[in-house]
Amino acid sequence: MLRDITIGQYFPGQSIVHRVDPRLKLVLVMAMIVTLFLASGPVSYAILAAYILSVIYISGIQPKMVVRGLKPVVFIVVFTAVLNLFYTPGNVLWSFGFLKLTDAGIRVAVLMVVRILLLIIGTSMLTYTTSPIELTDGLERLLSPFKKIHLPVHELAMMMSIALRFIPTLIEETEKIIAAQKARGADFESGNLIQRARAMVPILVPLFISAFRRADELAVAMECRLYRGDVGRTRMKQMKFGRVDLGAGAVSVLVFTAVIVLGRMGW
Repeated sequence: MLRDITIGQYFPGQSIVHRVDPRLKLVLVMAMIVTLFLASGPVSYAILAAYILSVIYISGIQPKMVVRGLKPVVFIVVFTAVLNLFYTPGNVLWSFGFLKLTDAGIRVAVLMVVRILLLIIGTSMLTYTTSPIELTDGLERLLSPFKKIHLPVHELAMMMSIALRFIPTLIEETEKIIAAQKARGADFESGNLIQRARAMVPILVPLFISAFRRADELAVAMECRLYRGDVGRTRMKQMKFGRVDLGAGAVSVLVFTAVIVLGRMGW
């Protein structure tokens, strides 16, 4: 299960999606999230699904990697679908006790599942196609106006980037700890819920110690390199908008506008 978590991973490439300016990617992801909640019908969701699938195809990311990233949230998706399926008012098609299956429930459940899946896939493509350094620089540039009110923009962007970067590292560390504890005879699968929770203590304690140790090593390394935030800091690669960014932005705006208009019409 831990190997299925792909959040924070970056897959290098030279596709058009990889070359899009990280600032534009961040803006488009936020716009996509808003558009997802404004869509209200199968046609609008189909357009958004085609848009995201096109991004995956152009980026060259293997579909199995995208699907693998959905496995950890299967329970949440199923649970949400069941709640909407049996607790949405409408024309009753089937009932058993307090459970009532309605036509509106089926429609809402399907659309809710599609919304969650598109939301996870769309946001995951940001980290799949953008390196942590580019993501940090793009986020910092977008938040730069807040420097006027003395908001530590650079530090916030750096913390978010480091958090994303260390997710795969902590997952790998957790797998090593679990394997080591199993080799010592630990059992994490038998017993009731309380017993399983207690069995997680031998995993959580070494994991927290390892995380704090890595954080201390990172802090020492940054201090040894005289890291002082964004004071006097220059960038090797300057971010500039080009034709690729204009084209990607124009296509995305057209798609999002069409989805919003169709959503208002109930499509």
